[in-house]
Amino acid sequence: MAEGISSFWGPVTSTIECCEKNYAYSSYIAEFYNTISNIPSILLALIGLVNALRQRFEKRFSVLHVSNMILAIGSMLYHATLQRVQQQSDETPMVWEMLLYMYILYSPDWHYRGTMPTFLFLYGAAFAVFHSVVRFGIGFKVHYVILCLLCIPRMYKYYIHTQDVSAKQLAKYYVATLFLGSLCWFCDRVFCKEVSGWLINPQGHALWHVFMGFNSYFANTFLMFCRAQQRGWAPKIVRFMGILPYVKIEKPKSQ
Repeated sequence: MAEGISSFWGPVTSTIECCEKNYAYSSYIAEFYNTISNIPSILLALIGLVNALRQRFEKRFSVLHVSNMILAIGSMLYHATLQRVQQQSDETPMVWEMLLYMYILYSPDWHYRGTMPTFLFLYGAAFAVFHSVVRFGIGFKVHYVILCLLCIPRMYKYYIHTQDVSAKQLAKYYVATLFLGSLCWFCDRVFCKEVSGWLINPQGHALWHVFMGFNSYFANTFLMFCRAQQRGWAPKIVRFMGILPYVKIEKPKSQ
């Protein structure tokens, strides 16, 4: 929500702003709640990374968790500064992350193993260069939604072939957090004028960040479970302190 105020970072140059008063708490942070709401995403990705490294999962999952952290940090930079350059540090990692999900979902059944990572890497690099030159608007959102939709059929296939009740519950958590987060994002965008008149702004975009942090964690954990099943690692879902689910595996001694 633009205020036309110059700050430590200078005038706003980003093409998108959310329904939050700029520089309400600090001259160094443009959108306070939208910035700090990325912290849960970083912490959850860090937990997932530690689990992946500790149990020696394939490197693709370590890269995935690091990608989640990079995306959250990029989002923090963007919302803290509302600068065009930092906007790219938020949007470009979003596309890279979806390309990585596509690789993890489809690579087990891909016969020509070298072609998929090569194509996805070149696609991601080309997008980064193109995005640095062309200012996307609705085109970026459409492109991102298409990438998400391409992942859904394989995600659903994994779900219907998974018999473990706890693993299926993770997939349901994934859908629920995606729905709730999208609802918060939609209300923040569409009803900003009405919300701005309330005594307390519910900070819909910040809630979107929190829900999507859990969404990514549930998706990653579910995919780690499915991959462990494919590798014959006897995975099971356990809960840290009875709350946060994670995958525990038992690799055969030969591995």
